[in-house]
Amino acid sequence: MNSKLERWELQLKGAGKTPYSRFADGLAVLRSSIREYLCSEAMHFLGIPTTRALCLVTTGKFVTRDMFYDGNPKDEPGAVVCRVSQSFLRFGSFQIHASRGGEDLGIVRSLADYAIRHHFPHIENMSKSESLSFSTGDNDQSVVDLTSNKYAAWTVEIAERTASLVARWQGVGFTHGVLNTDNMSILGLTIDYGPFGFLDAFDPSYTPNVTDLPGRRYCFANQPDIGLWNIAQFASTLMTANLISDQEANYAMERYGTKFMDDYQAILSQKLGLQKYNKQLVNKLLSNLAVDKVDYTNFFRALSNIKADPSIPGDELLVPLKAVLLDIGKERKEAWTSWVQSYIQE
Repeated sequence: MNSKLERWELQLKGAGKTPYSRFADGLAVLRSSIREYLCSEAMHFLGIPTTRALCLVTTGKFVTRDMFYDGNPKDEPGAVVCRVSQSFLRFGSFQIHASRGGEDLGIVRSLADYAIRHHFPHIENMSKSESLSFSTGDNDQSVVDLTSNKYAAWTVEIAERTASLVARWQGVGFTHGVLNTDNMSILGLTIDYGPFGFLDAFDPSYTPNVTDLPGRRYCFANQPDIGLWNIAQFASTLMTANLISDQEANYAMERYGTKFMDDYQAILSQKLGLQKYNKQLVNKLLSNLAVDKVDYTNFFRALSNIKADPSIPGDELLVPLKAVLLDIGKERKEAWTSWVQSYIQE
């Protein structure tokens, strides 16, 4: 607890095996440690919820790693990152106990109580007078009252935090690379920077994970759906422990979808400088970016130079985008000119 009464956890990544290690050696190399340190700090200052990096030290020892998973392991300098977060609890922290069943189901409840008490105290103190009741269908009986079950209210908040996080990833072109339940924070933080990457050339199927290449399960375009899949697994875990009902689980997943779309549309509108979301304009833009493999970040930077002036001659419309629209032919220039005209009009 710090002087502001904030709770912070310190966690060493790369310091070796712990009682929670499964099969790997628990070590880390300098290359991946620097990447995590830099990216977690970058994400924080981009306004994206994340764990932070307090310090990075080299160990003076070598660690053998197969960087490209191609059967050519090499010795690399070892390092340890000290990560900081208010909690490192993940969906998997609950899932493992639910999967064991029996007495372990009690651990799921204990862990949930701990998390709510320390990290979601507003839910613990929720008043019946707040009347957080929501209809979930045509049937009059289909009502979820979040004030009557703190675990349901908690699940919904985790779903919404996760949705908001994934929307922000999509906004900056961040691709996590390994979004299993062990890499999903209950606080809605970006956690465990492994084979992450940012979109350069816009490619919805981009994945930074070499082992993900065959099916591209964790590619950029799939992240919103994978987020929902993880919420479904988490909700299923709490159902197994009899903490929430099937109806409450479904409502949490519904809230994930609504929150994601609301936040994603707001972020895209902001990147385009629009007062309100224009689905047709955005869809056409994303299609154009994909066809010409335009640099995602640099494109939006260049777009800020376009003036909202309908009188600009057609042959001058693409001048501000010249640095990012490279090597495109006449047909593609016409497609982009048409989009820029629509954009200026909007």
